Amino acid sequence: MLAKLKSWANRLSTDATTAPEAETRELEAATALLLVEAASLDGDFDAGEEAAIRSLLTEEFNLDDGEADALIADAKTHADSSVEFYGMTRTIKERMAPEDRARVLEMVWAVAYADGELHDFEASLARRVAGLLHVSDRDSGAARKRALARLEHGADRA
Repeated sequence: MLAKLKSWANRLSTDATTAPEAETRELEAATALLLVEAASLDGDFDAGEEAAIRSLLTEEFNLDDGEADALIADAKTHADSSVEFYGMTRTIKERMAPEDRARVLEMVWAVAYADGELHDFEASLARRVAGLLHVSDRDSGAARKRALARLEHGADRA
């Protein structure tokens, strides 16, 4: 009995040290999948949208371009077989603070606007994601405005 308890305690301590890293990878993958889905909804996943996703992922998760590219490639593969958003958003909703979830929604809006036009499907996705992430209408509107401001600011520098 004592040996079983020690074994269980050891597993818990090992899991506790690897859990944050695994959770971070899951958040990165879920976010990448959500952003790739947003870019794909208008039927035209162009280089500008991919560059925007890479930039957002590297900035948000402190990744290098190679890591972000790997996440994007994996997300593209999974996006083709994914038909529901609940699984993508559940990981984010359960593991991120409300202000972080609003930032993820801001990223969705940024990708939706990355090609210079907002498609109805992209706007619909952003609204659904806001609900699934439990981001209030007020915070969702603010996230959209921040994404537009970031896009305009980036265009001013170009």
